[in-house]
Amino acid sequence: MPKKKKTDEIKHNDNELDLRTHISGAGEIVRQDITDTLEVNYMPYAMSVIMSRAIPEIDGFKPSHRKLLYTMYKMGLLNGPTIKSANIVGRTMQLNPHGDQAIYETMIRLARGNEALLHPYIESKGNFGKAYSRDMKYAASRYTEAKLAPISAELFRDIGKDTVDFVPNYDNSMTEPTLFPVTFPSVLVNANTGIAVGMASNICSFNLGEICNTTVELIKNPDADITETLRAPDFIGGAQLLYDKDAMSEIYRTGRGSFRLRAKYNYDKTNHCIDIYEIPATTTSEAIIDKIIELARAGKIKEISDIRDETDKKGLKITIDVKRGTDPDKLMKKLFKTTPLEDSFGCNFNILIAGTPRVLGVKDLLLEWIAFRTECVNRRVFFDLSKAKEELHLLEGLQKILLDIDKAISIIRNTEEEDQVVYNLMIGFGIDETQAKYVAEIKLKHLNREYILRHTEKIQNLRESIEDMEDILSSKSRVKKIIVSELKEVAEKYDKPRRTKIIYEFETDSEPIEEDIPDYPVTLFFTKEGYFKKITPQSLRMSSEQKVKEGDEVVQTVETQNNSELLFFTDKCQVYKAKTSDFADTKASALGSFVASDLEMEPDENAIYMVNTSDYKGYMLFFFENGKVAKVDLASYITKTNRKKLIKAYCEKFPLAAIRYIREDCELVLRSSSMRILLLNTGAITPKTTKDTQGVSVMTQKKNHRLISVEDYTEGMFAKPARYRTRNLPAAGSTPGTEDSGVQLSMI
Repeated sequence: MPKKKKTDEIKHNDNELDLRTHISGAGEIVRQDITDTLEVNYMPYAMSVIMSRAIPEIDGFKPSHRKLLYTMYKMGLLNGPTIKSANIVGRTMQLNPHGDQAIYETMIRLARGNEALLHPYIESKGNFGKAYSRDMKYAASRYTEAKLAPISAELFRDIGKDTVDFVPNYDNSMTEPTLFPVTFPSVLVNANTGIAVGMASNICSFNLGEICNTTVELIKNPDADITETLRAPDFIGGAQLLYDKDAMSEIYRTGRGSFRLRAKYNYDKTNHCIDIYEIPATTTSEAIIDKIIELARAGKIKEISDIRDETDKKGLKITIDVKRGTDPDKLMKKLFKTTPLEDSFGCNFNILIAGTPRVLGVKDLLLEWIAFRTECVNRRVFFDLSKAKEELHLLEGLQKILLDIDKAISIIRNTEEEDQVVYNLMIGFGIDETQAKYVAEIKLKHLNREYILRHTEKIQNLRESIEDMEDILSSKSRVKKIIVSELKEVAEKYDKPRRTKIIYEFETDSEPIEEDIPDYPVTLFFTKEGYFKKITPQSLRMSSEQKVKEGDEVVQTVETQNNSELLFFTDKCQVYKAKTSDFADTKASALGSFVASDLEMEPDENAIYMVNTSDYKGYMLFFFENGKVAKVDLASYITKTNRKKLIKAYCEKFPLAAIRYIREDCELVLRSSSMRILLLNTGAITPKTTKDTQGVSVMTQKKNHRLISVEDYTEGMFAKPARYRTRNLPAAGSTPGTEDSGVQLSMI
């Protein structure tokens, strides 16, 4: 047994050796340049995706669309009732080998129920999902039904008259058209998107009537200004198009560019809610709702109390409940800027023209379609001409039989062999073989004068028709008239009013949005340990005693409005900016907000001083222990962007003794550890715009002494205030006189 096993292994190895000797390079590791790999392996795949999958052609369809629609046409679904989608998908697999799910998804997008196309090519029955919804899924193909929409007849008109080329399908069992002989520029009537290898295509939809009228004008005059008849893109989802003349002209000229779409809404005063019923074609209702919820949770939108999707059989509806007193137009203006309720559509009119991808402007694309349609009409007329000539030729032979029917019968009766009948008729009447075969195959019951006269009466009509068709083929103007006539017919039958409203005057993104902040009086409290409270007058009247942590105390109290701004200076020479409205109203019995935490300050960083302002007027005074004072214009802290944190808010070289914010110059009392007092008029200090300026020397300090406190000066504080004033700075100050010996030093 082991011996037999060893023999089998030897035979197996010999077979492998024979296989390697017959396959060149088998089993060898060969060095190959990456450029060769791309050219040999990747380029064929890339070209296949570009040519056979992702990029639409001049008829407006990708191969997957064309295979599905042609299958439905061959199934007779232009007329009659709908049939199960699964049946259609199964039949389409004779042309499309990529699987039933891919075919069904193609059908979904082309169907009326999905609402993805301005003029859908498929009538649907059942749940086909919605293009404007990410989560509203379509039903399985066994539950839904479909047939071709009436406008699809324009895709197949005269397709059997050699108007387009046919090629074998993937297994050579049948043929399929390479293009549809569409009677209108469907490539611009319905939106189309495709991503290939190294390139993409994104075509917006236009109003059918406007496209047909524009094409007619271009046929009459190739130099016509298309902007006069083609106003702007149009979408099944409606919405509003913000018209930028320069941007639209660029799209019309080059096929590239973008424009912005904005949702439509109504305000329900009774229920205090905003109903959004049309959104941009580039987004979904779920994406909009998710973004609004995200902004609300981040505290960037405070006017919304609830949002929900109320889409039903009547159509799209997003409802936003707003708080009382909210201006809905201002809120929507903010949402347009921060959410997909206003979105841009990027155009990339990349089309396969004669097998080559080309990015064309609208005008050039329509001219290419006119050339394509001209060829279709010429091929149709030539086909009809050939058929008419064939029929005329046969009828002319039949007409000669009219001269002597009995002779024809006699020739047939007296011919001994069947294969000689045609030859004898040719000799007897002077007709060719084709004519003779046609006469010989006429049934016996038709060999009467009435039948022959009825058919020969067509001869004159055929001759006139042939002459007319030959004239068409020789006249470009007549071909153009035919195309124009068909375009006008299509526009009359299928045109619909515009769904997308064009907005010519609108506010740009660069214009700032004024936040709709409720304005009411509030009182602000700031404690020594960095706690902040915002209390309304009503709450303050109920309880005026402020609750603070043990050992903490209120050091600043400010009466202001809710729409003012706050600056919190920290012990790390930084300032954090916030809006008063960012903080919730609270009560005296609460500890309040810990500013360092709410404003996400650095570890071990604490707020030490609060400034409230609405106009950034006034000055910041920074007093350092060495007796220097920096006077900085509060306007220096204005930022054009919404920065929350400013570094180097004041000089960090010297220890800070005190901070003061003043609206206008005043007198302050400076005290040093040497028991000296200086009465300072802040007008004597020149303000600076540099925030971290070192300041100027104001109160000179003896060795081992420092400035320890600053307080507001009030009349009557000193018996002789002149004692502490000085004409020149810096000054050492004066020790308290006997009459002021009872005045206590105060510390910050």
